[in-house]
Amino acid sequence: MKIPFGKPLIGTEEINAVTRVLEGPILVHGPVATEFEAAFANFTSAPHAVSVSSCTAGMHLIYFALGYGSGDEVIVPAQTHVATAHAVELTGAKAVFVDVDEQTGNIDIESIKAAVTPRTRAIAIVHYLGVPVDMPPVLEIARQNSLFVLEDCALAPGTYLDGVHAGLHGDVGVFSFYPVKHFTTAEGGMIITRHRDLAAKINHLKAFGVDRTHGERKIPGLYDANALGFNYRMSEIHAAIGVEQLKKLNGFLERRQENFEALSQNLQHLDHIRVLPQPRDHRFQSSYYCLGLLLDESIRSKRPEIMTALGTKGVGSSIYYPQPVPRMTYYRERYGYGVEDFKKAALISDGIIALPVGPHLNKSDMWVIANELKSIWKEINV
Repeated sequence: MKIPFGKPLIGTEEINAVTRVLEGPILVHGPVATEFEAAFANFTSAPHAVSVSSCTAGMHLIYFALGYGSGDEVIVPAQTHVATAHAVELTGAKAVFVDVDEQTGNIDIESIKAAVTPRTRAIAIVHYLGVPVDMPPVLEIARQNSLFVLEDCALAPGTYLDGVHAGLHGDVGVFSFYPVKHFTTAEGGMIITRHRDLAAKINHLKAFGVDRTHGERKIPGLYDANALGFNYRMSEIHAAIGVEQLKKLNGFLERRQENFEALSQNLQHLDHIRVLPQPRDHRFQSSYYCLGLLLDESIRSKRPEIMTALGTKGVGSSIYYPQPVPRMTYYRERYGYGVEDFKKAALISDGIIALPVGPHLNKSDMWVIANELKSIWKEINV
């Protein structure tokens, strides 16, 4: 691809940081992960940050720490990565799906109200494509029903609502550092929270539930397990990449916004499309993960042809997300959801083409993408 959808920008700083870890005596349970946690807490203004092996692991760990299981329910938007729901299901609890707002792709707040039952324990919200959910009404529903609020921030580092970073409105926020995200640790995640006790419990359970860290063991290798836990730790190697990447994040975010605005401007005269996310008022600050090209129903059937043509011309694209999660085989067969359910989520999933705006690209690339799309529109007689 001349213009790949995503490409991690790894420089000599990251390579040198990893080399220093590899030349040292500690690959796990070390000071670099602690340094990364402190740096991310500082970036988001979070009181507490806990590094984990992935965003999925972090969400699962939280529900496990809260004791969720059979008979419990967590409300989840239908338009999200399957991991948001899997993290619930892995505890034995049930993911209860609700539809989304077709203008933003974020969870439909009125649908949350209708989905609350005596079995509901939590609401999982997702900041779709880096656009913040309007959290005050969500938090009011949670307050009225004594519900926990988890923010899936996989696409939201650098996302703010009312000047507060995503992940700090609800009870916890969980981030992903997968290679094509806003910045990377190769693989990994981070949990942020205002709750000291919850952070301590998560930190304990992510390392098998043992009672003493390596530094606390007076006799090496001697410890007890006083809780059931997981191996959900982030290694020093991954954390070292994260420390250096985080230093570059503000620059990455600025480039993303510049690219998004340039591409959006260049697509103004393209017929039968709507751009996501749309600009909102000053309360909502997006992190511009990608530009969502939402096709009108009249040309939706041509999406495979359009994406294939883009690939032929060297332009990477993707789909966020391939289909509403309840329409996927596991959830459809387990809970009997129909293909006509969650129509607004389907409207987005079945019609969106995600275009790249990452910091590996520049405004000239945005011009190329727009021109190639205009050429494709002529080729397929749109």
